[in-house]
This record gives sequence, structure tokens and C-alpha cells, in this order.
Amino acid sequence: MNQHRNFVFGVAKKLARKRNRAKNCLSTITRSFGRIEGGFDGSLLGKAYLLDTAFFEIMILQRDFYERDTITVAKELLGKILMHESVEGTTEGKIVETEAYRGPEDQAAHSSGGRRTPRNEVMYGEKGHAYVYLIYGMYFCVNITAGNMLGKPEAILIRALEPVAGEKIMAIRRGVIGREIRNLAGGPGRLCTAMGITKAQNKLDVTKPPFYIKNAPPVKSEEIVETTRVGVDYAGEWKHSPWRFYIKGNKYVSKK
Repeated sequence: MNQHRNFVFGVAKKLARKRNRAKNCLSTITRSFGRIEGGFDGSLLGKAYLLDTAFFEIMILQRDFYERDTITVAKELLGKILMHESVEGTTEGKIVETEAYRGPEDQAAHSSGGRRTPRNEVMYGEKGHAYVYLIYGMYFCVNITAGNMLGKPEAILIRALEPVAGEKIMAIRRGVIGREIRNLAGGPGRLCTAMGITKAQNKLDVTKPPFYIKNAPPVKSEEIVETTRVGVDYAGEWKHSPWRFYIKGNKYVSKK
């Protein structure tokens, strides 16, 4: 660890001599540290504070995190922190379950066959935006657009959260004050109700407040369960695609 720390500080000194732009300097240090330690994503634009203990304050996931293969992003979103700053207060939840939707060829996707409507238009745009829609006329679901091909409509459904902060606000929204919090944000509809997510968050850029995702240590591959998606029996052979991912043993997962 000391060797890694010395390398990071060495990089900092060299960059500081070459340029007086702290933002770029800190960003590069964060990327270097991520490659060495394997602890944080190199795609993160972070803010680092060079303390004796070499701690890093990890900030919001940036655009290039989402501009990668959708399956990879769906897996790496596990463990990250979904944030919503609202007038009622800030709520936070660790993402513990996701589903990937791969675009026109994926018969389970809203963009299957290249379908393009006012509802799913955000899927065709820039990656790293919220795609929020209503199901059964009463529940919202939140997705994040992703993928390594510009214009290809792919997204990742956030299926379940482990509450981190703002649990009381979540409980009030859900109408379950005083009850066990295990199912507070388990399932797409419950998640959106607990986090105060509605159509107002549709199309928002999730790389900046008030609705965004913070970085966190990655979940090890052996702790990620890969299985079929929920409620896509209509999708023919695509219903068998193992594109639902969740953290093994986490009690906040909506469906095992």
C-alpha cells in the first residue's frame, strides 16, 4: 500500500509542476489510483484530497462510466449509491439489483425492433440519463441509459436498493413508518416511491445533482448473481437472457 501511495503522490507532484489546473490534476490522480488498487472505476471524475492517509472523496459517476457495454455497466452499478436531493430531503440507496436491456435486437426492451416513441426517446440520446416510465398506470420505474454505441437505445433498470440514508423520508413516502425496512426499496415500483422518483426525473442527466449516482467500491465478480429478467415472458427466446444481476446474499434484493 505504501508503494502505491508513493506512486500516486509522485504523479501528483509531476502534474502540479506541469499545469496549474487542479481539476485535471485530481482527475488523473484518481484514475491512476483506481488502476493500481483496483478499488474504484477509472472512469470516475473524482475530487481527491491529498491527506497523509491518502483518502479520496469519491464523487459522482461521470459520462464515460455509462458509455460502455451495457452488460458491464449493469454489473458495475451494483454497490454504487443512487442519490436524490429533493425538497423533502436527500435519500440514498445502494444499488443491489439491476437488469440490462440491449436495444432493438432485445425483444424485452422498449426499443425492440427499433421502436421509437415520445416515451422512450431518451434511450436514443446521450448515455447517462434517467428513463422513467409508468407501469400499470400507478408505479414508476427508473432506468439509466447506457451503451458503447451512440444512438443505440439501451438502458439499465434499477430494480432494488439497500437504504443508506433518508430512511424515514422513504418510509413516509411508502406509508410504512415503523415497519421493517427490508422491502422499503425492493422492486422497481417501491424503489421509485421510496426515492421520490416520478416523471419529473425523466430525461435528467444523472452525472450531476439533484438526481445522480455516486461511486463506491466495486462488488467482486464472485458476489454477483446472473439470472433471467423478471416479467419478460413475452420476449420469446430473449426471456432466457441472463441479464438480471444482483448482489449474492443481500436481503434487499427484490427477487432471488
